[in-house]
Amino acid sequence: MGKRLVALGSQDSQLRIAAAVEDARHPQLGMDAGLAAGVGPLGITIAAQFDTDLDAVIDFSVPEAAAAVTLACVARGIPLVMATTGLSAEQQAQIREAAATIPVVWAPSMSLAVNLTMKLAALTGKTLSSCGADADVEIIERHHRFKEDAPSGTALHFGKLIAHEMGQVKETHGRAGRPGIRPRDEIGYHAVRVGDNPGEHTIVFGMLGETLELTVRASNRDCYAVGALKAAQFVARQPAGLYTMFDVLGLAE
Repeated sequence: MGKRLVALGSQDSQLRIAAAVEDARHPQLGMDAGLAAGVGPLGITIAAQFDTDLDAVIDFSVPEAAAAVTLACVARGIPLVMATTGLSAEQQAQIREAAATIPVVWAPSMSLAVNLTMKLAALTGKTLSSCGADADVEIIERHHRFKEDAPSGTALHFGKLIAHEMGQVKETHGRAGRPGIRPRDEIGYHAVRVGDNPGEHTIVFGMLGETLELTVRASNRDCYAVGALKAAQFVARQPAGLYTMFDVLGLAE
C-alpha cells in the first residue's frame, strides 16, 4: 500500500509526497521512496520517522505502528487518515481521543466502491426492516493469504451498519457441527484467505422465496490508495474531529 500511495500520489498535480515512513528494520530503509515504488527518484528517503512539515499523514500499517503514528500526529498537530484495521479496543479509543485535537478520517476501507456498497447495504437493511421482511444476513469476505485479522474490518463495519438498521444483536463466525436452527437475530461472518486477493465482500440478504446480494470486488490495491489520497486532501482542510469516508465522499447524512 505504501508503494501505491507513493506512486499514485506522485502522479497527482495537487499532491506532493513529503515523507515515507517504514519500520526501522525494513530492508529498504534509506532508499528513495520513488525508486522503491517504481516511479523514479523523488528525493524522498524512506525513514523510520518523519520530521518535516506535513499537511496530512496516511497510515496503512499494523496496529502497533498505527498507535505510534497517532501519538506523533497529535503531538505535532498533523491531520491523520487512519486506514489500518485490526485495532484493539484500546487503540480505537486512542483514535477517538486524538480526534478531539486533530482532524482524523477513520474508516475500515478507503475504497469508493466499498463505501458506496456500505450505503446500499444500510439502505437495504432499513428497507427490509421497515416492511417487515424476514431476512437472514450473511457476510462473506475474501482476502489475500497475508492478511492477519479476520473477519476484515470492512466486513465488520458492513455488519455494524446493517445491525443498526435491522436490530441483530448476535454474530457468528463460520459454522461447524450441528449449531442448530439459525437464530433470527444474528449476522454470520465468513472469512476466506486465498492467494493474492486484494479484497472482496458479499452481503447476502436471504428471505423465503428470494435472495438479494451485494458484492464489491477490488481487482488491485489502487482503489484503496486513491481513496486514501482523497481522504488526505479532505482531512487537511477540516477542523479537529472524527470523520469517515462518508464525509469524504459527501455521503454523510
